[in-house]
Amino acid sequence: MTKRLLLCYRRMLHLNMKRKIVCKFTILHKYFSSFWNKMLACWIGKSINYRQLSHNQSFPSTTTTMNMASPPLSAVASSESGFSGSLASTCCCDHSKDSSEDVVALKISLLGDNQIGKTCFLTKYVGKEKAAEEDFSTKGLNQMDKTLCVRGTRISYSIWEVKDDVSAPTNIPMACKDSVAMCFMFDLTSRCTLNSVISWYQQARQYNQTAIPVMIGTKFDDFVKLPLDLQWTIASQARAYAKAINATLFFSSATYNINVNKIFKFITAKLFNLPWTLERNLTIGEPIIDF
Repeated sequence: MTKRLLLCYRRMLHLNMKRKIVCKFTILHKYFSSFWNKMLACWIGKSINYRQLSHNQSFPSTTTTMNMASPPLSAVASSESGFSGSLASTCCCDHSKDSSEDVVALKISLLGDNQIGKTCFLTKYVGKEKAAEEDFSTKGLNQMDKTLCVRGTRISYSIWEVKDDVSAPTNIPMACKDSVAMCFMFDLTSRCTLNSVISWYQQARQYNQTAIPVMIGTKFDDFVKLPLDLQWTIASQARAYAKAINATLFFSSATYNINVNKIFKFITAKLFNLPWTLERNLTIGEPIIDF
């Protein structure tokens, strides 16, 4: 009897020690997250109050299979066609009207490291497999146009892509000057390109203080093949960065046309104060939209 009591006592001590270790680890994790967010705020030069959501609050458990966590990419891509709500009848591609008519010309910049899918993203939206003769292309810069009709007004988006990291310092001023929106892009499968977003933002803001910031993660179709715990880690870091630069975050795929059109619809609605509702999505395994 004494031996049993002694054994139970030892088990209780062991459990209590485990609980204390878990508790201390949780507190340490919270302090580290708080310190990391404050450090990000110092880099950006503004305050940040970011609350990371728990796994069961917004993300499925890492033991969930991918088939349960995410719908097929083809189903996600099919939801991209057309505007929802009141924008459905106000925005359309229009190339039939005389080019001499009044057109509102607006500029958008795409910034990010090499090999992250910026050019594929641009050509998917513009609808060109390769740049036409009238499009501007030079070393380190690429520019394409897209014309829309919004409530009877023709809008021509001139989209500038900074495509060369080496010459980026000299091309960023040209790409960002007079832009109405700046898209800071990174590869969802490459953590180093995500870490570069802060640097791109700081450089771009030197030449443009008013443009709408948008943060875009590319190659979502490859991202969903990663382990769920790694997806959660990358998504949490991307959300923290987007919060720090006050940008709306989109996960996208040019291959499956996921969130490509929606990003420009969001920019259009934001610029012209159109009543279009953007739905937030924080579910791991699905293309995240956070704001």
